[in-house]
Amino acid sequence: MTEPATAAELMRSRFNAFRDADATWLLRTWHPSTRPASLDLADNPRWRGLQIVEVVDGGPDDETGVVEFRATYLGTDGEVGILHERSRFVREAGKWCYLDGTTPGDTMRA
Repeated sequence: MTEPATAAELMRSRFNAFRDADATWLLRTWHPSTRPASLDLADNPRWRGLQIVEVVDGGPDDETGVVEFRATYLGTDGEVGILHERSRFVREAGKWCYLDGTTPGDTMRA
């Protein structure tokens, strides 16, 4: 996979990785300070679509960025769900990494 040039490109690639259950890409693009030791995607929902709501910084010349998104999925019961998150990204050794994210109601804002 090509290295994303922006935080938004990394967000899109991570959505695709969740959709395709590609734990290798997800772990590789997760910042070491917040990355889990492993990912079990066996019960991963069927991810259907991604809507980018807002992007703050995260361009080719930035060191940090925020991408707010809504991702739709089908749960195991067939119900449609929406994950709404505001994700923080940082550039580490020249590559974008996912740092963490909050959902509506959390207090973090960039």
